[in-house]
Amino acid sequence: MFENRPNRDAEVVFVGRSNVGKSTLMRELTGHNKFNTGKKPGVTRKPNHFDWNSESFMFTDLPGFGFMSGVEEDHREVIKTDIVRYIEENAEEILVGVLVVDGKSVIDIIDRHSGEGEIPHDVEMFYFLEELGIPTVVAVNKMDKVDDKDERLNDLCDRLGLYPPWEQWQDDTIAPIVAKRGQIEPLKETLRHHFHEAKRDDLLKFVK
Repeated sequence: MFENRPNRDAEVVFVGRSNVGKSTLMRELTGHNKFNTGKKPGVTRKPNHFDWNSESFMFTDLPGFGFMSGVEEDHREVIKTDIVRYIEENAEEILVGVLVVDGKSVIDIIDRHSGEGEIPHDVEMFYFLEELGIPTVVAVNKMDKVDDKDERLNDLCDRLGLYPPWEQWQDDTIAPIVAKRGQIEPLKETLRHHFHEAKRDDLLKFVK
């Protein structure tokens, strides 16, 4: 179980598979180097909180879920259960849930796990956040490695049950980014949208 959550009344959580670039994205958003990044999946095992006490606000980088080399399946399931429980228990404070996916591989991964009775982790997490009433943004990272951007994003919308074209979701749901190069403006735009909708314009300064 994840302990020691700072007592803050507004939070943005980042979820996603291991190695999709969540920690790099957090570093770009906060300008802070406390977020470990590494070639080895599963570097983040506990939530990383970056909080502003005076604003009672924080960004939280949750551990990666799904396959991790060198991590037993039982332990992967424990991590996933902890992530789900954390989000459920703090849903009222979570202003936005950001699902980070790898633009290059996400469609293949979803399709590979779409057998009968199976729901891919990414799709499941998207629906889970939505069901809890948490505004959900999909940050589609590593878009510099994608040849046909529009086709890929339309395919992703299709897999998530959103009607293409993807452009109609770019204000509030779909954010193509390249975290490594600091190209994260589309994500900031969606966060600004949701902060404004939540009547929290006081937080806009964190996503300038």
